[in-house]
Amino acid sequence: MSYMEPKLTENALKVLEKRYLAKNEEGKIVETPREMFIRVAKSIASADRLYGKAEQDVDNLTEKFYEVMAEGEFIPNSPTLMNAGRELGQLSACFVLPIDDSMESIFEAVKSTALIHKTGGGTGFDFSKLRPKNSPVRTTGGISSGPVSFMKVFNAATQAIKQGGTRRGANMGILRVDHPDILEFITCKQDDKEITNFNISVALTEEFMEKVEKGEEYDLIDPHTRKAVKKLPAREVFDLIVKQAWKNGEPGIIFIDRMDKDNPTPQLGKIESTNPCGEQPLLPYESCNLGSINLAKMLKFSNGNAEVDWDKLRTLTHVAVHFLDNVIDMNKFPLKEIEEKTKLTRKIGLGVMGWADMLVQLGIPYNSEEAIKLADRVMSFILKEAENKSMQMAEERGVFPAFERSKWAYEGKRLRNATLTTIAPTGTISIIAGASSGIEPLFALVYIRNVMEGTRLLEVNPYFEKIAKETGFYSKELMEKIAEKGSCQDLAEVPDEVKKVFVTSHDISPEWHIRMQAVFQRYTNNAVSKTVNFPYYATVEEVKKVYLLAYQLGCKGVTIYRDKSREEQVLNIASTKPGKPEKKEERFIPRPRPEVMKGTTTKINTGCGNLYITINEDNEGHPFEVFMQMGKAGGCAASQLEAIGRLVSLALRSGLDPVPIIEQLRGIRCPSPSWESGGTRIFSCADAIARVLERRLSQMKNPPAEIKVKILPPLEENSHLHNANVVGVCPDCGEPLKHEEGCSKCEACGYSKC
Repeated sequence: MSYMEPKLTENALKVLEKRYLAKNEEGKIVETPREMFIRVAKSIASADRLYGKAEQDVDNLTEKFYEVMAEGEFIPNSPTLMNAGRELGQLSACFVLPIDDSMESIFEAVKSTALIHKTGGGTGFDFSKLRPKNSPVRTTGGISSGPVSFMKVFNAATQAIKQGGTRRGANMGILRVDHPDILEFITCKQDDKEITNFNISVALTEEFMEKVEKGEEYDLIDPHTRKAVKKLPAREVFDLIVKQAWKNGEPGIIFIDRMDKDNPTPQLGKIESTNPCGEQPLLPYESCNLGSINLAKMLKFSNGNAEVDWDKLRTLTHVAVHFLDNVIDMNKFPLKEIEEKTKLTRKIGLGVMGWADMLVQLGIPYNSEEAIKLADRVMSFILKEAENKSMQMAEERGVFPAFERSKWAYEGKRLRNATLTTIAPTGTISIIAGASSGIEPLFALVYIRNVMEGTRLLEVNPYFEKIAKETGFYSKELMEKIAEKGSCQDLAEVPDEVKKVFVTSHDISPEWHIRMQAVFQRYTNNAVSKTVNFPYYATVEEVKKVYLLAYQLGCKGVTIYRDKSREEQVLNIASTKPGKPEKKEERFIPRPRPEVMKGTTTKINTGCGNLYITINEDNEGHPFEVFMQMGKAGGCAASQLEAIGRLVSLALRSGLDPVPIIEQLRGIRCPSPSWESGGTRIFSCADAIARVLERRLSQMKNPPAEIKVKILPPLEENSHLHNANVVGVCPDCGEPLKHEEGCSKCEACGYSKC
C-alpha cells in the first residue's frame, strides 16, 4: 500500500519533531511524520476486525484514515497521535474524577490523577462535596482545611509529573456557587503564581442566576450537613467573579444546571465537572476522545470563487465519527473504572478548527450576521451527519450499552455514541493542520519569527498574502508594519474591503465572540471552548455584560481574557480606546526574566561590611536586575537589601531609564559611612548601589540617553510581537505564549498549557 507524503508546513514539522514523533531511549527521533500517521491509521482502523471486517476492508479504512490526517482535513486529539500503535496506548484527552468528603477519596483521586497525567490526559474535578474550611472532623477531632487547600495538593502532584514526556498535566477545579467556601475559591488565583496547574470555574446554578437578576440573597449549603449556613447577596458574588476574571482571566463560569440538563444518561449520575478547558462535561470516571475537522479544507472553487463543499464535509464527518468510535476500542485506559464508564456511554467529541480560515476564503467577516448564519448551517450539518453515521454504526455494532437508560431511547435515536460533538481547543493540532484555532478569529495577520540567532523571518497568513498580492498592495515593508500590531485596520495602504474581512481577535467586539460561541453551542452535544477577548481598557462592567449575554444566549460556560491582565505578559505597547483622545499616561509592564542571564558582581566596602552587588544585563547590555548580599548579614539588613534590590529590579524590568534610579539612590546617608580604596566616600548601602549602577552604565558601549521615562521594547527574542493576547514566554523555546481557546499556546514550537 502506498501512502502519499503528508502536506505539512515548516511549523507543523517543528511541532511534530518536538512533541509527537517517536523517539528512542537516547531521545533521537526514529519516525517520520508519514510513519506517524501510518502508525495511527493502522492502529485505529484495526478496531474494525473486532466487528468481523475483512482484511481488505481494514486496509481500505487505514488508507482513508491516513489520507484525512495527512491532508490536514481531520486530526485527532494529541494523546491519540502520540500513543496509538505504541506501548503506552492511552488515547483520550479528557477525564473527570470524583472527589468525596473523605481523606481516602481525596488521595485516591490524587493517585488516579498521577496515572492519567503520566499517560497524557487532563483531569477535571468538582470540589463541592468537600466540607468547608474550619468544619469539625468527627473521626479525628480536628478541623477541615477546605476545598482550596486540597486543590493545592493536586496542584503540587501535577507539578511533579511530566505529562506523557511532553507537557505538564492540566486540571479543572470546579466549586458550586452555593458552597460556603465560594469567596475563597473565587479569589484563590488572585496571585497568578498560585495553583498554576489548574483552570478554575464557578458552577453557577439557575437559581443563583435568577437571584442575580432579581437582586436577592441566596443560601450557602454545607455539603456535609446539607443545611444552609449563611446567605450572600447574589449580585455581589457575581460581581466578584466578574472582577476577578477582569483582573486575570479567572475564574471562568459554567452553567452547571444547563450542562446537566443536556446529560444524555441522567440515570447514571449527575454532571458535576468538566475537563480542563470546560468543553467536555463528563460523569465521574468517564473519559472522552476528541478530534477536529479542518473547515478551511471543506471548500470547493469555481472561477476563483469559494463555496462550502457539503458533500466533502458529509463524507469527512462520517470518517471522523468512525475514527473516534474506533479509538474507544483501541484505547488502553489508565484505570479499570475509567474503561468501564467510558465504554458504557461511548462518548466522542467531534469538533472543528479553521473556522476563521473558511470565512476569509469565502470573503465573510467574522463579525457579521452572514458569519453567524453560516456557523448555524455548518455546525447543524455536522451534528446531523454525525448522528446519521452513529446510527448506521449502531445498526452494525450495537448501541452504546447504557442506551436504554438514556434520553436517546425516549427520542428514538438508536445511536452508537451518547454524545457526538464538542468544540475543543485545537492547540497544537491546528498547527499540524496549518489551520486557525478552533472557532477563534485570526490571531494575527503577520508574525516575525526568530528561526535562529540573528535570523528573523516574516510569516504572513497565506490567505492574506494571496489577496494582498492579487490586489496589488503587498510589500515587505507593509507586512513588517502589520507585524507590529498583527492587525491591518489602521493602515491606509490596505483596501477597506480587505480590512472588513481580515479582522483579528482584538478587532472584534466581545459581543461577537459570544454570539459566535452561542451559535456553535446550539449544535454541540457537549460544550464549546472559546476565549472572549477584551482590550486592556475594557471595564469590569463590560465583562459583566458579556457574562450575562452568554447566559441569555444559551452558552454553557464562558472564559474571558483581558489584554495585559496577567503579570508576565511580554507585550509593552500602549493602547487607547477608539473614539477617545489619546492619553499621555504610559504603563510600566515588567519584562519576563529569561532562564539564563549574564552579569557582574562587584564587592564594595560600606560602613556595615563588604557589600556584594550583582547586576545582570539584558541581551542589549542594559541593566535588568540587581541582587545584593552583605557578608553574613541577616535580619533587617538582609531584608532591606532584598527590598531595595527587588524594587530597583522591578523598575529596570519595567523599562525605567537607570539614570533617575541612580539619582534617587545616590547620596542617601546612614550613620556608618565608609571610604573605598580609591578614596570615594560611600554614604550607605543605597548609595553603594547607585555607584555600582553608574559605573556599569559608564562602561556600556551604548549608554542610555539623558533622563527620559519610556517603555523599552521587550527583550530581543520577543520584541517582534506587538499584537495582543500574549500572556508570557514559552518555557520551551522562549517565544511568546498567546491566550486562545482557554489555553496558553506557542505558535513557534507547539507548546500548549490548558
